[in-house]
Amino acid sequence: MLPGLRDDEAPDKFRAVRGLFGFGALAGVLVALLVLPTAFTAGVSTRDAAGWFEDVPDGLDTSGVPERSTILARDGSSIATFYYQNRIDVPLNQIAPVARQAVLAIEDSRFYQHGALDSKGTLRALISNLGSGQVTQGGSGITQQYVKNLLLTQATNDNQRKGATEVSAGRKMRELRYAVAVEKKFSKDEILRRYLNIAYFGDGAYGIEAAARHYFSKNASQLTLGESALLAGVVRYPYAYDPVNHPDAARQRRDVVLTRMADLGWIPRATADTAAKQPVQLRVHEARNGCVSSGAPFFCDYVQREILTNPAFGKTQAAREKLLKQGGLTIRTTLDWKVQNAAQKAVDSHVPPKNSAHKAAAEALVEPGTGQIKGMAVDRDLGPDSQRGKTWINFAADADHGSSIGMQAGSTFKAFTLAAALEQDMPFGTMMDAPTEFTPTGYRDCDGKRVGDPNASLRNAGDGEGGKSFSLVTGTWHSVNTFFLGLEKEVGLCDTVQMAEKLGMRQANGKPLEEYPSFTLGFNPVSPLRLAAAYATFGARGKYCKPIAITSITGTDGKPLKVPAASCKQVIDKGVADAVNYVLQGVLTKGTAAGSGIGRPAAGKTGTVDNFSAAWFAGYTPDLASAVWVGDPRGGYKYPMDDLCMNGECYGEVFGATIPAPIWQDTMSAALDGTSETDFHSPPSHYFSMGDGETDPNKKDKKDKKKGDKKGDPSPSPSTPPTLSPSPKPGGPKH
Repeated sequence: MLPGLRDDEAPDKFRAVRGLFGFGALAGVLVALLVLPTAFTAGVSTRDAAGWFEDVPDGLDTSGVPERSTILARDGSSIATFYYQNRIDVPLNQIAPVARQAVLAIEDSRFYQHGALDSKGTLRALISNLGSGQVTQGGSGITQQYVKNLLLTQATNDNQRKGATEVSAGRKMRELRYAVAVEKKFSKDEILRRYLNIAYFGDGAYGIEAAARHYFSKNASQLTLGESALLAGVVRYPYAYDPVNHPDAARQRRDVVLTRMADLGWIPRATADTAAKQPVQLRVHEARNGCVSSGAPFFCDYVQREILTNPAFGKTQAAREKLLKQGGLTIRTTLDWKVQNAAQKAVDSHVPPKNSAHKAAAEALVEPGTGQIKGMAVDRDLGPDSQRGKTWINFAADADHGSSIGMQAGSTFKAFTLAAALEQDMPFGTMMDAPTEFTPTGYRDCDGKRVGDPNASLRNAGDGEGGKSFSLVTGTWHSVNTFFLGLEKEVGLCDTVQMAEKLGMRQANGKPLEEYPSFTLGFNPVSPLRLAAAYATFGARGKYCKPIAITSITGTDGKPLKVPAASCKQVIDKGVADAVNYVLQGVLTKGTAAGSGIGRPAAGKTGTVDNFSAAWFAGYTPDLASAVWVGDPRGGYKYPMDDLCMNGECYGEVFGATIPAPIWQDTMSAALDGTSETDFHSPPSHYFSMGDGETDPNKKDKKDKKKGDKKGDPSPSPSTPPTLSPSPKPGGPKH
């Protein structure tokens, strides 16, 4: 007689087993599933079969299950989650005992009494299959169900997925063999824990913790009897019983579970009846997946791309994506919500996402001395570019972190020429002529090759700027093109380029900066993030740090993964940086961005690209640096920002001080509100050997300064030919 049968029911069930022999080999295997465990126990001569079952099989990885990864802000709050399956692995003691009890009652009440195979359960399924003439029930216990889920979860192709779910004797035999190995390897409690964490509970929730959060907005440790019974009932047929899509069926199934628990004597009958009278009360919470729904979508996308493109996180793109979406990573980042929210509010306020002129704005903020990216904002939602007010392109970042090829930075590059001059100990009072027109000849690039165009004529923008002399200080404050072209020639084009490179500048496409005389006028296409990091170097007294968004990553085992480092190093002398800060502070008080101060020591530089195709502002304090770009994603030269009307407000011409500087001002004021002020250091005395450089000998200084204050960076000459090429010909005029 087979084990577990009562004498009065044995004859009928044996007749049923004999009937199954009509199914041929399939029936034979099912009977074998019943007999083999008995044979093992009785010591029958079935050594070959027993050996096949007892040997630890190959191909079953029990190291863990896919878990969702989470990106956290600096304060530990969630920025986004990534997953193929929404799952949160938890220990058994974080699952309510009543929830464990409910699952066992309906799925495998004898789990703690039987081994890998429950003979009674399998025979019960066998008899049921007689009625349909095919194998429709598996009679699997918790261990076999765990194995089935594990094989399905680990499947990487259609054949493997089919093999894990097909209704066949071969699959049942394979599952049983794996189940025997699992029972030998793990305790019953551990098997139950693993099962509860891998099972699918419907509506996108994998594992009981994710299910509890999804359906009830609580942890699995807080589940009540009714909630536990509801979830336990879902497991058998999750697509038919999930309470969101099938509430009536789910409730009926819940009541079946409650009745089963009472029948087993695990809960009083009265308790089950009371719970069954209660309506199903859901508090559905949808787990976010990816960056689209994040509160900092473009920062989130930057972090995502950092992981997906960095070989440190996997040799292939597929391996890196698997790590992110299945590895259960905890990714801690540098994002400061106060800074992020300030930046987002500022860009959206000045350049609304669905503005009538189709313009866009982007801002990146970096902490001097650490390289930590504190905020990253684009005046768009993350999404298809075909939809108004959305874009997949992160205008704040380089191509490898946001698909942007960058934008010409205009006169913000003059700060690098200024720094190169100060590094050569040029005093503040150094005077140079700024002619009306400038022919770019006599320049050499870093390979020693002559560059420039004797037929080109670069001009100042605006009337009255040419034919005068400026000091290192006033030339910067007024952002005079021909002054800086002459200064760049004096200090050397290569020295200017190398200064920018020391400060981390490169083209947004990853290529080195191109070297032509108009380099100082900012023709190279760059990203706001790199420009912010470069200006942060001035704020950190010459210490450059690579921009970083990730501070640490840990896996499910708590072990840290290696993350990109800021690799901070001193690239220019502190005194040189102090001198740059001294000059650039005046831009906010007496120069092209006068009136853009934030009530504490700050410095910066405006930038207007020729033909008003884009406008910039880069500014900083010793604690925070920011770069702002405003332009047209469709192409700045085709859609310039002159005679611009946007959402009811019109601008004659947009300079760096017109829109970018106010965005910077609003951002920095809010981001630094409530923090203590940090002052800049005084520059070394030798820079004052020819005076402070603030006295302009030109009689028309007051008139000109007033004009510059009003407009910001002066406009380019109407005769300046625009170019769409990111690599202009030698001497190609930019401003």
